[in-house]
Amino acid sequence: MTTRLSDRITQVFIIAYKESTELLEQALKQEGLQCEVLRQEQKEEYNNYSPSYRCLLNHKRAWESAVQQDKLTLIVEADFVPVLGLGKLPLPFNPDDNTVGVAWLYACAPQVYSVSQEGYAQGYSTSMVAYIVTPQGARCLIELAKEIKEKIGATNYSSWDSGVDSFLRARKLKNYIPFRNYGEHGGMPNIEHYKNGLSLTHRADVLYGKLAFTPLYVTGKSEGKLTFLQTRLQARLKGIARLATGRFLRLPVLKGSSVPLRLLRFAVGRQLSMKL
Repeated sequence: MTTRLSDRITQVFIIAYKESTELLEQALKQEGLQCEVLRQEQKEEYNNYSPSYRCLLNHKRAWESAVQQDKLTLIVEADFVPVLGLGKLPLPFNPDDNTVGVAWLYACAPQVYSVSQEGYAQGYSTSMVAYIVTPQGARCLIELAKEIKEKIGATNYSSWDSGVDSFLRARKLKNYIPFRNYGEHGGMPNIEHYKNGLSLTHRADVLYGKLAFTPLYVTGKSEGKLTFLQTRLQARLKGIARLATGRFLRLPVLKGSSVPLRLLRFAVGRQLSMKL
């Protein structure tokens, strides 16, 4: 029997700075998910901190609460736009497995490592826009935050989210990616990422369904619908290109798998959708 996401989530935390979260809160509550907004704290000592480190601190607040939960915690950033029916979608992992670290509901630059007989895919993502964290995963991520401060420092930029997978796997925890994305990254370009050699924007390559509300990158534009369709088409094409060039399912992973056809069915099957 498939486990619905809303049946296993104890709490949803929305990570925010100054953004409006009303539409996101409303959408989550309509899915039967109780949410709390965690806004970035305003402290004088934070003035010299890099935006990336301040964001890490806000996620850390959510992890500290997630450690105390009996069930799973869903953490989303303020610019996440869920699909309609999010609460009825299946969990992307076995909820009774006590070796799970995180499971991304929105995957950026994803890679797949393995696929279980039940269809659960272990993999990699480099964004924390929307993810489920277990208590044991949260406990380890708190250690990651401490390590970032000690090794990189609070005032320096760090792409800490790209190291989540390797950090958790080094501690014997498994991480999962979704068959299709449970929502879109609706935010505007991130200048700090761009200045440090990363992509200016990132979008979901393929969605489970229609979005619950209009993403921020469309809001206020005279040709909003056209902008949305162009953006979604570009994201779909980029996802297909990553599959075709072996960046989603790497050739060494495929060759080393005992079930290569299962991996191929997952990798190709997720793109066989007419939905943008």
